[in-house]
Amino acid sequence: MLCTTTREGMDCAFMSVTGCSFNGGTCHPAVEPCKGCDRTVNAGDMMYCQSYPDPAAKWRYGKCNFATHVKGETLNEVKLNPLKASKRAGRHR
Repeated sequence: MLCTTTREGMDCAFMSVTGCSFNGGTCHPAVEPCKGCDRTVNAGDMMYCQSYPDPAAKWRYGKCNFATHVKGETLNEVKLNPLKASKRAGRHR
């Protein structure tokens, strides 16, 4: 549905027939770590998240799982097949 509160005229997943279904009845503006994310939209002079109505709550305990501009850490561990590892260990006896 189209938003009728903070982002008037924009498509919003939180709008219902009775109004905004988010706690408080309106979306909260995006926080500083949200800058650069593809999911943010500008409405007037404020920036809002399209995926979550309270972006500060997503960043409270670490990285936001919706953030498109933050890359996760990857571990480059080589997985060994246990059968092959036991055969290699037995070869050197």
